[in-house]
This record gives sequence, C-alpha cells and structure tokens, in this order.
Amino acid sequence: MPYIVTGDQTSPAGKQDYSRYNYDYDYPMDLDLKPGSKFHDALVSKILTRANESRAEISKRFDSWRTIDKILTTYVTPEDQEVILQRKEPKKPISIVFPYSYSMLEALLTYLSMAFFQDPMFQYEGVEADDTVGAMLLELVIRVHCLKTKVPLALHTVLRDSLSYGIGVGIPEWQTQYGKVPIRSEVFTGSDLGTTRATQVDFINDMIFEGNGLTNIDPYMFLPDPAVSSIDIQKGEFVGWLDRSNIMNMLSEESQPDSGCFNVKYLKHKANKTSSLMLDQSSRQDKFGGTSLQRQMSQTTNPVDNINMYINLIPKDWGLSDYEYPQKWFFRLSADDVITACEPADHNHGLYPIAVASPEFDGYSMTPIGRMEILYGLQHTLDFLFNSHITNVRKAINDMLIVDPYLVNINDLQNPEPGKLIRLRRPAWGRGVDKVVQQLAVQDITRLNISDSAYITQWMDRISGADQSMQGAIRQGGPERLTKSEFQGTRGSAVSRLQRIAMLIGMQFMQDIGTMFAVHAQQYMTREAHIKITGRYEQQLMQTFNTGRASVSPHDIAINYDVIVRDGSIPGGNFSEAWIQLFNIIGSNEMLVQQFDVVKLFTYIAQQLGAKNVEDFKRVQQTQMPDQDILSQAQAGNLVPLGGM
Repeated sequence: MPYIVTGDQTSPAGKQDYSRYNYDYDYPMDLDLKPGSKFHDALVSKILTRANESRAEISKRFDSWRTIDKILTTYVTPEDQEVILQRKEPKKPISIVFPYSYSMLEALLTYLSMAFFQDPMFQYEGVEADDTVGAMLLELVIRVHCLKTKVPLALHTVLRDSLSYGIGVGIPEWQTQYGKVPIRSEVFTGSDLGTTRATQVDFINDMIFEGNGLTNIDPYMFLPDPAVSSIDIQKGEFVGWLDRSNIMNMLSEESQPDSGCFNVKYLKHKANKTSSLMLDQSSRQDKFGGTSLQRQMSQTTNPVDNINMYINLIPKDWGLSDYEYPQKWFFRLSADDVITACEPADHNHGLYPIAVASPEFDGYSMTPIGRMEILYGLQHTLDFLFNSHITNVRKAINDMLIVDPYLVNINDLQNPEPGKLIRLRRPAWGRGVDKVVQQLAVQDITRLNISDSAYITQWMDRISGADQSMQGAIRQGGPERLTKSEFQGTRGSAVSRLQRIAMLIGMQFMQDIGTMFAVHAQQYMTREAHIKITGRYEQQLMQTFNTGRASVSPHDIAINYDVIVRDGSIPGGNFSEAWIQLFNIIGSNEMLVQQFDVVKLFTYIAQQLGAKNVEDFKRVQQTQMPDQDILSQAQAGNLVPLGGM
C-alpha cells in the first residue's frame, strides 16, 4: 500500500518538508528518526499500511454500529413534514426511538457492574508459602490504584461497548502524577533564654502518585490485526488504536525524563495535524441534547491525531537492531507524518498491554455481533408500531371536514382559535347549518399497536436475558397472581444467563487486566505505597503488622501470584433461602454445631446477602487473667496501668 500523506502539501512529494528544521534530538538506539529521512519514512509507510488494512476491515461493521448508536437514544432525525409540524405546534409528538433497548442495556450493565465493581476489583493468591503475605499486600496495593485512578469508570465504558458493539477495549497504563508535596521540618532556635523548636512546612515538586490506570478505547478507533479473532488479540502480529492529543500535552510529555517521546517540535510546523483515519463515523452526535467527541480540527487549540501501534517484528529485518527473533515494539505516528515514539515494549508480562471484552464471541470473528445488535430487528418493529400509532392519533385529533365553499365562509372556518364565529354565505341564509359542514369519519386502524408492542417487548426480554424482574419490574397481566416460587425461579434463570456473560468477560478481560496490573506494579513501582489493612485478609495482616495501616515497598510484592477470576455472580444474586434453613437446623442441633463452624456459616450467608463489612460486627476477644498473673506481668513491665500510660 502506498505511503498516504494528509495535511500540508508544501513539498513536491506531497508531504511536509522538514529539511529546513533541525532540533538535534538524541534518538533511541542511535536510529535515524529525523522526519524526512529515508529510514523514518520507511517506518511511517509500514505503520500506515497496517493501520489502513485494519481500518478497512473493521469499518465493515460501522453501518451496524451506527444503527446501535441511534436506538440507544429516544431521538431520531425528524422528516421534513415533522419539522414543519413541530415549528407550528411544538407540543405535538413526532417520531422517536422507543427506549426499550436502552432499558435492557441498563439492566445488563447494572448486573455486570455489581459483578465486577466489588471491593477489591482484583484478587490475588500467593503460589508458594513465602508468597502468601506478598499476595495479600499486592491485592491491597492494586485496590488503592483502582480507587485513585477511577478504574470502574473506564471499565463501565468497556462493558457498555461490549454489549453495544460486540467488543469493549481497554488499555492498562502506569500513571504518574507530579505536583507540590508538603515537607515538614523542625527548626531549632537558640538564645540566652534557651532553645525553641518550631515546625516548618515547605512544598517541593515531587511525585504525588504512581499506580495502575485503565483507559478505554473507542471501538471506532480500534486497529486490531484482521487475521485473529476478538479473543486472540495477543496472537496477532500487531494491534493499535487512534487517539487525539494536543501539541501542549505532547510537549509536556517530551520534557519528562525517560518519557520515550521525541520529534514533537517538528509538529509545530504542520498547519493540519489530523489523521486520515481519525474520522468520527459514529452516530453518537445524533443524540438529542448531546454531542460526540470533536473529531474536526479546532480553530483555537492545536489537536494532534496519533496512531498508536504495537507490532511484533524481527528488529533486524526492520533495521532497528541486530536481534533476529520476534520482539514487540511500540510506535506512535503523529499526524500521519511524524514518528514521536519508537521503542521496544519492555513489559515483563510479554503481552500487548491491551485487553478485549467480547461476550458474544464465536471464536472466529474479529468483531462479533453485540447483544444490542441482535435485538435491532425487534426494536425497529417496536418503533414502527409506536410511531405509526402516534401518527394516526395526530391525524385523528385534527378536524377533517367536508365543506361546501359556496355556502360557508372558508376564512372563518380555518380560524383555529376557540370560540370562533363561522358565517354562512348569502345563498345559505335561511336553509339551516346541518348540511353546510360535515365531519369526515376517521378510523383508528392502529389502536391495537400498543397492545401488540407488548408481545415485542416480551420477546426482547427472552432474547436479551434481561427480563422484567432484572429491570426492576414485576410481571403484569394474567388472572393468576405471581407466586413466590415462580418469581424466584424466573429470576434465578435470568441471573444464570447473565452470570455466563460475566464469567466470559472475567476470563477475557478482567483476568488479563489483573495480570497486567500486578506485573506493572512489580516492574514500575519506585517508592513505598501506603495501604489500609482491610478486606478478606485483614485478620492475617493484622497479626503481621499489628496496625491498621502498612507501608508496602516494591520488594514486598516481588512474589509469584495467581489472579483469582470472579465467577460472575453478584452479592445475593444466586442466594437461596435454603441456606437460612440449614443455618437454623445446624444452630439448634448440638451434634451439628460440633461438626460445623456456625460463625463461618453465618458470615458466608451475610456476604451472599450483600453485606460487605461483616467483620466489623465481630466481638473483640477479651482475655481474663488471675490477679497473681496480673501482678507478675506488671512487675515485669509487660502490663502498664491506665493511669501510667
């Protein structure tokens, strides 16, 4: 594929001429990455070739995705006649998208959020005996990272994309934040009266936070390898994505030590910094009252479009080094013209730092169908039934009259104001008014549309798995009453279907992200992290640290671990009252009490019902000692009276 250039057409070759500028960059590994050089342009061509091939394949799904964007809102572009009607009478309804698919999407997202937003989001276990405490500390460190960088927000977008478009893409990244940090110091001042001590607080520039973060990728901007399926993204030869930054942020990144960013100053000489692939082809902008991300160039800012890509390549064949075996490299191509990042991927996990959630995968497709796409036909039929009924009602409430213009004054009849006076023309005087104007009979042929739409919604419930009970509504209709066993059985079946989706996403996405978070913490953590000892390891860690908080160094989490993948259940989702009955039976039988731990059983039941802090209600164990033992311990200094503390 030829080298595609967009933007400035200032040189005979059709691309920006950078030979007039020289910023004397120190390029990594002494590569000739100056814009305009032969080696630089060869890399640009290879990156653009892969990006265009991926875009050409994934763009085949854009038409279907745009229909999903439209049905997940209540607004549609009105027809010309409806525009005229709305201008004349704004209160009259026009065509809408009946938001039933949106309701089911909310129900599915609610379940998945409850399944994955549990605290902690990622759980770890040590492989060997020496790794036990380290795995506990690692879990608490990752918990702090998830809270600080608001990982659930990006995860929610990934889950929503996976249900809407069939794929949800996320990138784990190591984030560092710098700012003013307070430093306390004590100042001693000596004088004839003695020495005084004062506390002084100074603020210095330092790192405020470092930790894992998660960024979601717009599926329209995703650039996967077309040769692999959605669940085999790690087996592809490359994977990439497009994003939009700005010249100021990129210059700030370039100024940071060890950022791996270069050539940004050359971008200042390009008037147009867009990418030929960075086009907003979604229909999100059609939402009433909302807009999509601005994909057009701004007149007041300096946005820069970037193609980010990881490529598994042989460095010797590409002229990058003498290494003769496949190695993953990261490239960032800015404005389709300037390489601003080029380095080997140094992640210890050896994976592309990217994960894909694809609950409707078939094992073969690169972009499988989404659950909302499956329902599109029924949603389209539902919209037709509803809108046709509204159109017929709007037609029926308007007076449709048959008038003899020879007998009545048309101007008086056309006056829409109430309490009007309609005058007859002279030929009709004295003949009466019963045959002057006659109402045209109107039949409502769409009166059954609303009742028919109920059948459509029932089928949508069955297909989606988000029935009325999952949406917070109780079954309506029928002479019989809804029984307790019927409700529990129906809801249990629905929960099982949703649990399957959550289990798949857990294995596809959460397991990979959890592994990468742990590896990144072990690899990039540079200073101690302060954690609060809480959660399922609280008792074990309290015995080790004897305090509610602890400092964790990079050495403490250098352990072997296993990521625990959640089973997709939610608190109370699959709970049965049989557990309560068993608890009552065990608690009232002395032989069973001796065989079973009643406290653990009660804790399990409480957790299944949704209680998150059962440990807070346990009694503090108090030990009674004989008086003689107390006196001996006090004399030895092991016990101190309250007044002597």
